[in-house]
Amino acid sequence: MHNPAAVGAGALQGVKVLDLSRILGGPFCGQILGDHGADVLKVEPPQGDDTRTWGPPFRDGVASYYFGLNRNKRLQYLDLSVPEGQQRVRELMAQADVVVENFKVGTMEKWGIGYEQMREELPHLIWCRVTGFGADGPLGGLPGYDAAIQAMAGIMSINGEADGDPLRVGLPVVDMVTGLNATIGVLLALHERGRSGQGQLVDASLYDSGLSLLHPHAANWFMGRKVPQRSGNAHPNIYPYDVISTGGAPIFLAVGNDRQFRLLCNHIGQAGLAQDERFATAGQRSVHRDELKPLLQQAFAPLDGVKLADELMAIGVPAAPVLDVAQALEHPHTVHREMVVTMGQYQGLGAPVKLSRTPASYRFAPLSEGQEFLPDAGT
Repeated sequence: MHNPAAVGAGALQGVKVLDLSRILGGPFCGQILGDHGADVLKVEPPQGDDTRTWGPPFRDGVASYYFGLNRNKRLQYLDLSVPEGQQRVRELMAQADVVVENFKVGTMEKWGIGYEQMREELPHLIWCRVTGFGADGPLGGLPGYDAAIQAMAGIMSINGEADGDPLRVGLPVVDMVTGLNATIGVLLALHERGRSGQGQLVDASLYDSGLSLLHPHAANWFMGRKVPQRSGNAHPNIYPYDVISTGGAPIFLAVGNDRQFRLLCNHIGQAGLAQDERFATAGQRSVHRDELKPLLQQAFAPLDGVKLADELMAIGVPAAPVLDVAQALEHPHTVHREMVVTMGQYQGLGAPVKLSRTPASYRFAPLSEGQEFLPDAGT
């Protein structure tokens, strides 16, 4: 596993981030900023972030869930409901470039340290607010949770087998995309501040992020007004874009155009399929998918899935064996891409964005402590 040494300054060196968030979306944003060089101070309540208890597995009483979202931060504990904690966080805000928080709307305002109360005093500050539904509107201020947003945003309705029940996506995709959107918003606001000198509010909600994931189903509905239905592993618009059984492990085919389909058919000795008018074009293959799938499964039946996927990729046909999590994390290409980070006992996923001159670095394992922002370079 890759064990990166601390490298030179990241792209966000000099940016000071005060992470007041808990659970997933906000902490994920803070971790990404930290990976790319920002100095992130995380403030948790005296009992710690709720996700410390979200296990098993645990190490020294802290759940793996927490470890996956809180590296490259330094941690301190403050009770923001009391004057001493409020005064201390004001001092840290005055030094920070960015605040990330996901308190229930109105909580920080009740304590006198909300965005509207601080913006006049600290006009430079970029304030990233992660919420369930935003602060206003019919659902404004209500709490939001990943699975509930998956249900409400239509994601569950299009996930699952055609003849089965709606299914939650098997990872917290809404929370994670909200963290990514929050990060994008912070970077946009930092860039704009370079022109104006002014901070601003970055509003990232789970609800908006969930809706933003609906492509191509939203696009299909906008054009045709036909309510999208579940299609299992298959793509709603193109085919074969589906899991196909073989004589060994199943593989996922992701054939996106007619050329790839011809290459596939030639490779498996079924060139006639590409000439069949039912399957000759992408649109016709999508319409006649129920006829095409069993023909492919019949042709794949004597073949080894892993070997077939490798052969297809080599000739330009997107295909992959269906791996489990352990197989994916231990794959040689995962190691090559430095997507597993090791720091002492800590292991986590690496940064997926690779910058050539200012790469991500891994400086602080989760639970590292710190009371003050680091001094600026050269001071």
